[in-house]
Amino acid sequence: MCTCAKLIALEITNIYENGDTEFHYDYCEDLKDGRGFTAGIAGFCTGTGDAWQVIQEYHKLTGGNDKFTSMDSVLAKYASDGSDSTAGLEDYLSTWEELGKSDTKFQQAQDTVRDDLYYNPAQAASNKLGLKLDISQGQIYDTGIEHGTGDDLDGMLALISATNKEFTSDAPGDSGSTLTINGHQVDEIVWLQKFIQVREADLKNPKEKENQGGNYWAQTTYRTKSYSYMIAQKEYMWTKSVTLLDNDGKPTTVSCSGGAVSSTRRKRGPDGRPIRVRRKRELVHSSKPPPNRRRRPVVAGKRNVEL
Repeated sequence: MCTCAKLIALEITNIYENGDTEFHYDYCEDLKDGRGFTAGIAGFCTGTGDAWQVIQEYHKLTGGNDKFTSMDSVLAKYASDGSDSTAGLEDYLSTWEELGKSDTKFQQAQDTVRDDLYYNPAQAASNKLGLKLDISQGQIYDTGIEHGTGDDLDGMLALISATNKEFTSDAPGDSGSTLTINGHQVDEIVWLQKFIQVREADLKNPKEKENQGGNYWAQTTYRTKSYSYMIAQKEYMWTKSVTLLDNDGKPTTVSCSGGAVSSTRRKRGPDGRPIRVRRKRELVHSSKPPPNRRRRPVVAGKRNVEL
C-alpha cells in the first residue's frame, strides 16, 4: 500500500475501534478483562507483553531514561507471567496519558509496534495472496486488528484459509486483478466478497470459546458491512479519499490528508460502555518471534503456555 492508502486503512479501523479517525496514543484504561492495562493506538496490554514491547521501543528512542524506566522490572515481570495485576503500576495510567498526548517519541514507539504486530503481518499475508487492491489489503489489516494475526480458529490466517477453500473453480470478475487460488483464476473482488462473508460468519459465531462471551463480536459486523459498501461503490484504490459506512451505518468520507468529513460515534453495548472487542491476544517477547511458533493467548490472567 502507498503511504496515503495505509493512512486511510489505519483511519478506517480507528473509526471501527474508537468512533473517529484519530490516533488515540494517550488512551489508557484497566478494562478488567484479565489483561491488565489496555492502552494506546492498538490496545497494548501490560498482561500480554505488547505494552512492554512499546515501552522497550520507547527506551531505545530516549536512551532508557524516561518516565517509564522506574516501572521496567514490574512491566517485564507481568509481560513474562501474563499477569493482569496492576500493582506497582500506580503511575502507569497517568504517565501513558501524559506522554501519549505530546511526546512524539512515545507516539513513534506505538506506531512501530503496531506495524510489527498487525500491519506488517497483514501486508505479508496480502502479498502472499497476491492482493493488489487497497480495499482488500485494508480489510486484511482490519481483520488482523480485531481477530489477531495468528492461526487460531478465529484468526486472520484461519479466515484466509477458510476463504480459499471455497474456490474449487475459476471465479471471473471485473476488478482488473486476478488471484491464483488452489490453481484457479479468481477475481480479487470476488475473493474479497467471499472473505467478508467468512469473516462476518465468524463474528456472529466465533469458534474459540474465549471469543464467544458477551456476544460482543456479533455486535461488530458494521466493520464487514462497511467494507461491503465500499465494494458496491467500487472504492478499490485509495489514492486520495474513500467513502465508507461509519459505525452508525452512515456514509462518511476519509482522506489521507486526515480526518473524516462527517462524524461518527463509538458503538456501545447494553451496559452503555463503548464496545472494545476482546480480540485474540498473544504474549509478545520479541517483535520477531521464531517462525512457526504458536502461542496460547492469555485468558483471564492465566500464564501463557507455549504450544
